[in-house]
Amino acid sequence: MTQNHLSEILFSSFDLPESLAQGIEDAGFLACTPIQEKTLPLTLKGQDVAGQAQTGTGKTAAFLIATFNHLLRNPAPEHRKPTQARALILAPTRELAIQIHRDAMVLGKHTGLQLGIAYGGTDYDVQRKHISEGVDVLIGTPGRIIDYFKQHVFDLKLAQVVVLDEADRMFDLGFIKDVRYLLRRCPPPEQRLGLLFSATMSLRVNELAYEHMNNPQVVKVETEQVTAERVRQVLYHTANEEKIPLLLGLMNRIGATRSIVFVNTKRDAEKVWSYLEGNDHKAAILSGDVPQKKRQSLLKRFQDGELAVLVATDVAARGLHIPDVSHVFNYDLPQDAEDYVHRIGRTARLGAEGDAITFACERYVYSLPEIEAYIGHSIPVEPVRDEMLVKPKPPVKRPRRKPPHGRGQSRGGDGRGSSGRRGGRRRSAS
Repeated sequence: MTQNHLSEILFSSFDLPESLAQGIEDAGFLACTPIQEKTLPLTLKGQDVAGQAQTGTGKTAAFLIATFNHLLRNPAPEHRKPTQARALILAPTRELAIQIHRDAMVLGKHTGLQLGIAYGGTDYDVQRKHISEGVDVLIGTPGRIIDYFKQHVFDLKLAQVVVLDEADRMFDLGFIKDVRYLLRRCPPPEQRLGLLFSATMSLRVNELAYEHMNNPQVVKVETEQVTAERVRQVLYHTANEEKIPLLLGLMNRIGATRSIVFVNTKRDAEKVWSYLEGNDHKAAILSGDVPQKKRQSLLKRFQDGELAVLVATDVAARGLHIPDVSHVFNYDLPQDAEDYVHRIGRTARLGAEGDAITFACERYVYSLPEIEAYIGHSIPVEPVRDEMLVKPKPPVKRPRRKPPHGRGQSRGGDGRGSSGRRGGRRRSAS
């Protein structure tokens, strides 16, 4: 975290329980980021907040600190059962839920609060058993949480805090019915602290906030403040057949050490991966059908430097907290303007700098005007020169993987819990 990204407000200036303050110190946090500076004075007083901020701005710590403070300052009733969760934190993707849980373990280490996590794709019985033994703070994705809720593994009758992270993504992935289902099982908004965070405060997100929160204060940290101004953006207009030679040529020239290459389809992901591997770039694919355990293993290898390149569909555009990503390549121009912002936000995390390189090919260039209108400026264009293109070596063949099977793959996934359609088509971004 660079110092010029921080405010002058120190965490030590807040009246926090000693156990929570120790967790903040353990995490190495000294001064607040802008979203923390704006939300904590409100949430620490018990005020509901609807915050607009991109990932990588410190919003996770903002709502975790508020949650722990509220639970420590407001003890649970004596008649509370261990299976009655005191706080519910909902995230749209498994990766984001895992990251929130990881951060919560650090910040809440000295509080004595029990944490639980629930997400689809793996560890069905392990998660169920842990939650049934009692948790104070339950973190997870809507589908798996509803699954356990309907089995009476826990209940929400005494929930004192409800957090909805990346609310706009909940709509995008079709989880909003599940979210409303859970919110209606919690105490009324005036009897709990409600926190909502979203990259965009669209009409539907605002409606959700005002329907299920108690007069929330809207707090906005604009995109330009937290991401775009620290990302060096460049765009190349390419022919379709130039994309692989240009990608390889740029990677060879810039020596990118930790890069994410975004594509729009799984087929393109496999094509890009095969050429990268065939041209001496160690890479892996992150897409929606990669089993959860393998996905976590790939992310760890990427974070540890064993893999130089991650080829990803938009499943990785949000919710991944990967430090020191030097370059983001939009091999395919995203078809949604918001996805462009989320993709390039994988670099320049928490005040660092980074590079975002975008290809506007014949197939996807039509998305460019909408993207530039959304971000409020034109992306600088550089010409594609002959010396930038390399003749690629032949691609390698990717080993065929057996389809996932077993209990952990088929039960309690991130499908629509309220509709009961589990075991059917899996959402690619969950």
